[in-house]
Amino acid sequence: MRIVTDCAADMPRGELERLGITEAPLYIQFPDGEVSSTDISADAFYDRLEAMRPEIPTTAMPSSGAFAELYDRLAQVDRDILSVHISSGLSGTINAARAAVETIRHAANVHFWDSLTLSGGERFQVMAAALAARAGWSLKAIQERLEAIRARTQVIYTLDTLEYLARGGRIGRVKALAGALLHLKPIIRVDTDGKYSTVGTSRTIRKSIDSIVDYLQGAYLQLPVWVTVLHGRFEEQARILEEDLRQTLNVAKLEVLRISPVLGVHTGPGVVGAAVVPAELMNDIPEM
Repeated sequence: MRIVTDCAADMPRGELERLGITEAPLYIQFPDGEVSSTDISADAFYDRLEAMRPEIPTTAMPSSGAFAELYDRLAQVDRDILSVHISSGLSGTINAARAAVETIRHAANVHFWDSLTLSGGERFQVMAAALAARAGWSLKAIQERLEAIRARTQVIYTLDTLEYLARGGRIGRVKALAGALLHLKPIIRVDTDGKYSTVGTSRTIRKSIDSIVDYLQGAYLQLPVWVTVLHGRFEEQARILEEDLRQTLNVAKLEVLRISPVLGVHTGPGVVGAAVVPAELMNDIPEM
């Protein structure tokens, strides 16, 4: 079985290659042309983003035709394909992927999985699917594990400014304006319906990080967890969050990664947060 995902899963290039995962690119549309999110580094992207303020670029998902070409290519090697994507509550990517099935030329059994999340939370599901497929798990067993991971993963983050979410139309303008005037730092999580919800607000990033840590401690207590700290261009704050989580949670594994530029369009460089999953849901899948 071949695994397909999109770049909103924030998977490093080496990891994709090691696990044999095929990534469908999402696109960033600058005034001077379109760039695949996979073809621009995080730092190069943020340099361009800050240089064009107050304007921001837009983003675009792959077309159904692009997905059809991808599935056709994979079907020549393996007819069974599992396509795992960013939450349908945040993007139409999975709908474009589903529409591609009608135009695939080669015989293929394409199955779709809505991660109902993004970034590190989506990555946990994609990794689990890839490892389980390589270990010979059935599609049903893989889907049952993905459902468990989806239900017990938390993705939560804070932003230095609401400017980018507001300009991209991701939150109401009145709410964004109020937040900007008050210099509030929102704490946002991906809810069970795959959409954003606000956990709270703070007046400083330091207090927002404290709120993230408190929230995750309440969610997991002393259960062993796998933690991925993610940031745009907020390394110092990411290190603070990392240290606080190490001291507070029962961390079985922790890593620090950068978020994809295609997500950074809507957050700006000042984003930091974490994706957390119970380690037991990942550790029993054999590493190949």
